[in-house]
Amino acid sequence: MMKCFSCKSGGMEESVTTYTTVLKNCVLIIKNVPCVECKQCGEVLFNTEVLEKIDEIILMAEKMASEVSIIDYSKVA
Repeated sequence: MMKCFSCKSGGMEESVTTYTTVLKNCVLIIKNVPCVECKQCGEVLFNTEVLEKIDEIILMAEKMASEVSIIDYSKVA
């Protein structure tokens, strides 16, 4: 099992999380994003494929006029 880079003692396990970011024209919330998460401190890491998909979702959301966008990762990935 991979050890946490942040706390150095917790074990990292596959999980899902909610990714939130503030864009120029809205707050973007992406639910159900696959990750590995430290069960001790809560540190979250994403693999390269997930980060690329998050970037695509951000570009899509920036084109929307809404102030708050909530997108389910599992439905757009």
